Amino acid sequence: MTFGMSQFLGVFFEEAEEHLAALEHLLLTLDVAQPDAEALNGIFRAAHSIKGSSGMFGFDDLTAVTHVLETLLDKVRSGQIALQAQMIDVLLESRDVLAQLLAAHKYETPDPSIPVQATVARLQALIDQQGGGSVAVAEDDSFGFFDDAPGAPLAEVVAPVVEEAYGLFADDEVAAPSQADSAYGFFDDAPGLPVTTALEPSVAAAIEVDVQGKQPYGIFPDAPGAPTAVSANTPAPAHDRRSTDRRAAPGGAPADAESSSIRVSVERIDSLINQVGELVITQAMLAQLTSVLDPAEHERIYQALTQLEHNTRELQEAVMSIRMLPISFVFNRFPRLVRDTCGKLGKQVELVLRGEHTELDKGVIEKLTDPLTHIVRNSIDHGIELPAERLAAGKPAMGTVRMSAFHQGGRIVVEISDDGKGLSRERILAKAKEQGMPVSDEMPDSEVWQLIFMPGFSTAEAVTDLSGRGVGMDVVRRNITSIGGRIDINSVAGQGTHIAIRLPLTLAILDGMIVEVDKVHYVVPLTYIVESLQLKAEHIYSMSGSSSAVISVRNEYLPLLSLHRLLNLAAEPPPRVGGIVLILEAEGNTFALQVDDLIGQQQVVIKSLEQNFRRVDGITGATIMGDGSVALILDVDALPRLASQGTPNHA
Repeated sequence: MTFGMSQFLGVFFEEAEEHLAALEHLLLTLDVAQPDAEALNGIFRAAHSIKGSSGMFGFDDLTAVTHVLETLLDKVRSGQIALQAQMIDVLLESRDVLAQLLAAHKYETPDPSIPVQATVARLQALIDQQGGGSVAVAEDDSFGFFDDAPGAPLAEVVAPVVEEAYGLFADDEVAAPSQADSAYGFFDDAPGLPVTTALEPSVAAAIEVDVQGKQPYGIFPDAPGAPTAVSANTPAPAHDRRSTDRRAAPGGAPADAESSSIRVSVERIDSLINQVGELVITQAMLAQLTSVLDPAEHERIYQALTQLEHNTRELQEAVMSIRMLPISFVFNRFPRLVRDTCGKLGKQVELVLRGEHTELDKGVIEKLTDPLTHIVRNSIDHGIELPAERLAAGKPAMGTVRMSAFHQGGRIVVEISDDGKGLSRERILAKAKEQGMPVSDEMPDSEVWQLIFMPGFSTAEAVTDLSGRGVGMDVVRRNITSIGGRIDINSVAGQGTHIAIRLPLTLAILDGMIVEVDKVHYVVPLTYIVESLQLKAEHIYSMSGSSSAVISVRNEYLPLLSLHRLLNLAAEPPPRVGGIVLILEAEGNTFALQVDDLIGQQQVVIKSLEQNFRRVDGITGATIMGDGSVALILDVDALPRLASQGTPNHA
């Protein structure tokens, strides 16, 4: 396999984005009064790595900014410059400029409006304010393939202190907090590079190398003419020690473990998942075709099908795990969002994150960012009060926004809550009446809160750059429902608002129970099913004054719903006595669902019904069965809501 420059560039852009994300996260969590040394080192390493790699590819604008940035960070971590609150703002703005430059290079869309020189000047001003000295950015343009090539000026090759070079795949630790970087090239230790004995004594003392029993370290460590040992007492740089240890490992095996991960394009993973989905459908087709065979006469066929089902399931689980990512990929964006929003509004908000390591399908994560952004902004803008208002109400001046993620059944629940003033029922109803919506003062709170998701609905008195146009929450619900999720909201005046988003664990494959209703097959996700049973007369109790009924299961009374009525099917439902019911649990509610028959358990591949047809209440998607027919997948969470809407949905 051959690798082109485009592949290396792709790796550079991905790693640079990761470094920028790490830099931002560490800056936001940094304590200005007592900064953590390791955090400062991590921030420095991120800037340092971007500088080295960008210089290699000739991205001079990135190099210019990161050069001054790392100089400032190096002086901060060494104690030469004191960390200040205003410095964090400048560093974050510099990070944003780097992100813009990175995007411009990535998509080959040069943008002269990006304030490169202004950013360099602001960073240099922070250095000069405390006597840090000037950084000659213009002269530091030797970022190419041969930075350390023979004949390079000593003043550029040897910085006041020693650092490791960070290239495309640099995750190494830096040598010393107070040291600057080495140059970046393919031939850092190439034959002919000036040796330490030729340097000034003060410089030579800083970069002495322990070569006792060791070889020099370049691409050609044993090449003729390679520098020999200078001193038997000088310590080796950290990167040299690791190189030596690798060579000295028994049997010639590297002492350090090889990288445990590789980068694969999303397109390849999606293609693989699609193929696994087709394999699942084919396996179901074979199972259905062989269901008419006599197991005694075709024992080997049944054994092979059982093994195929086992292997298919393991393959499906392995492939699906590739797409699973921690939700921290989304959560880590919000400390910066909260900080910037509070700065604009003059509010004080603490962001509390929980469950960042909860894993979710990559496709779900990508579509979750925008909805969560709208919700968090609204919580700060409309929910959290100004410090003076909070103090007057007996609350602490600083408000709290909590974001959490956890598993619940076969779903992921993401919760966003705040301790603000809560939603105003009166204002929402008044606005709804003003817009001509069919509302009444007797509506329950749960229905009133849902009004904020209506298109164009907003209670904001004025339109700002944050909110007021009435499009945010509408987009939130639309995006959530498009991935098979649902959103619920609850609010208490004066105490705050709680929003729960329930999302499917994956968008591809699920285990389901195939049920039959009116000679049509439906799929009930297996994670919702508690048990199934056949009704007896003593199980059923009618509700007085209503056609509704409940059943008694182990001294617990559960509402009995009929899928015929919920889906408004024309056929009459079967008699309750002797009927088959599924005991389902969804969102903390337990109920019984009556069906005509149970077909069996099966893995199914989820297809979007909304994209291929239209949205249907109570249906979350569709699947292709083994015989080629289409079966609808029930939205179990929505069934109790359908039953309470006043239509003849109860059995």
